[in-house]
Order: sequence, then structure tokens, then C-alpha cells
Amino acid sequence: MASGGGVQVSNKQVILKDYVTGFPKESDMELRTTTITLKLPQGSTGLLVKNLYLSCDPYMRSRLSKQDRLSYVDSFKPGSPMNGYGVARVLESGNPEFNPGDLVWGFTGWEEYSVLTATESLFKIHNTDVPLSYYTGLLGMPGLTAYAGFYEICSPKKGETVFVSAASGAVGQLVGQFAKLTGCYVVGSAGSKQKVDLLKNKFGFDEAFNYKEEPDLDAALRRYFPDGIDIYFENVGGKMLDAVLLNMRLKGRIAACGMISQYNLEQAEGVHNLMAVVAKQIRMEGFLVFSYYHLHGKFLETVLPYIKEGKITYVEDVVEGLENAPAALIGLFSGRNVGKQVVVVSRE
Repeated sequence: MASGGGVQVSNKQVILKDYVTGFPKESDMELRTTTITLKLPQGSTGLLVKNLYLSCDPYMRSRLSKQDRLSYVDSFKPGSPMNGYGVARVLESGNPEFNPGDLVWGFTGWEEYSVLTATESLFKIHNTDVPLSYYTGLLGMPGLTAYAGFYEICSPKKGETVFVSAASGAVGQLVGQFAKLTGCYVVGSAGSKQKVDLLKNKFGFDEAFNYKEEPDLDAALRRYFPDGIDIYFENVGGKMLDAVLLNMRLKGRIAACGMISQYNLEQAEGVHNLMAVVAKQIRMEGFLVFSYYHLHGKFLETVLPYIKEGKITYVEDVVEGLENAPAALIGLFSGRNVGKQVVVVSRE
């Protein structure tokens, strides 16, 4: 539908009802239908977009709660539409860098149509010979996260040993494949037999294990890494991090990307083996993808050929319809998703 006439249409939105404590539930969110005029306000420098795909990501858990000192993103506003990474088509533009018809990925609303005023973190999509949904994952924020965390922070070398936790998720599945392309030995952990099989048979991990079946994580890691771990890509935290610290090699590197085991706890678990950081001269560095947006062009130059040559594969868990977005988001925290969780708002 053309936006030039200022047509008014219905606009479904996902709303946070109130701040969440403990484990979030679908009922903490609701679907609301309002209306929107498909016309930018006079003098606007923003974009009017139609949302196509939305990304469900673990970092969004902290946004469901009142802001605390450990959060690095703003909380959602109760009663207002939620937002996050997504793929959209520009319907109308007040910004000379974007034109109607352009496809973009970046921050957008959890709704059918959005007016975006903060366009500095929007990326124009030029390569459309891959699935558009990849820009919520493989070619979007999770992909850039995996690339920056592994190459920039871990500085991998051929022959090194790499461990990835939450390895079948949006970021972990890519880190493992980058490690194999670098010539490393890589092991991943996940929470089901299906995911473990995926790591070994689809993503090419050398080994993988179900952490839920391991009563002693330290013993499990010793089994897979008898000579220790050079690189740990941290997505889990808690008991897993504690066990990894005991198994790191001298001058090992840890990229701290996330700690999903802690997100729903009222009181975070303690880590007891931090002396290993001193004794083994381990470098552990936390990072946020926002600091690496400048690498996006280099990242695409590296990854697109790998996709086209079949050297990188990617698994998505796709749900259809904005009404199913709350369940998809909540599912992340019980490991219900297999691969990158994507919500289809519209296939146009």
C-alpha cells in the first residue's frame, strides 16, 4: 500500500504489561491493536517502515525488568510497544540516506508498522540473495557478535582448543564454525540431544555434550579437553563459568558475551574459581556488539562468501505471526528454541 495518501491502517503491537521479576511468562505481555497513519509527520527526519522479521534475543530479558546496575540496555516501558532487532522495508523516508523500498535491519518496534527516529544504528540491506531473516541472526546482530567476540577478543590461532557454551544458539553456532574455519578443535555444550546432534552433524563441532546430563561439569570438560581450553566463548555464566576457569590453559582467553543462566535469578550465583584468572594469566573480556558496528562491512565481506560456498550453515527456529512473539521470546529461557529464534511479522 502506498504511503503517500496518509492511509490509516490497523497496527498490531506487543506490549509489556508490567515489569517482570523471576521467570517471565507469556501473560506478562499482550497483543494490542491500534491504528497508524501511513504518512510521516511534516518535517520528520525518521523512517516509516513495515516490519517483516523480528529477532528474539536473550539480552531482552533484562529489558523486561526495572533497570538495575548490571543492565546495559534500557528497560521496556510498560504499556508501550516493545522493541528490538528486526528487518523492515522503508515505506516513507525523511532521511536522505534511505529511500522508500529500501530494506533495513536494526532496532525497530514489536509491531506491524513503526516510525523510527533513531536511524544511526540502522543498516541498509544490499545482499538479498540470502534469506532476509538472516539479518536477524547470521548477518545481523548475533552474527556480528560472534565475529567480533571470536576474532577481535579471542585472537584465535590454528590448532587451539575452543569451548562454546549455549553453542546451538544464534551466536554459538557461528562461533563454532568460525573456530573450525580457523583450524581449531572445538567443543560445544547445549541442553538437549537434538541440539548436541546438530552441533556435531550440522555445524561441524568436533565434540558436543548435553550439560544437563553432566553431574560434574569440571569432569566433563577434563574429558573433552585433557590438555585444557585456550579459548572460551561465554554465553552461560554461573556453574559453567566456574568449571571452565579450572580447565583454562595458561594465557587463555575468555570472551564474555552473555550469561543466560543468571538472567531469571533474583540473586546471581557466585563464581568461586576466579583465582584461576590470576594463576593462569587468563584474559577475560566482556563486550557489547554496539562497540563493533564499525566492523559490519568487513564482517559481511568475510561471511557472505562462506555462506555462498556452503562453508557456513545456519539454523533458524521460525514462528509465524506477531501474536506468537511473546511465546517465542519466553521460550529462549527454557531452551525451547532450536537455533536462532525469528518471528515473521509479514512476508509481504
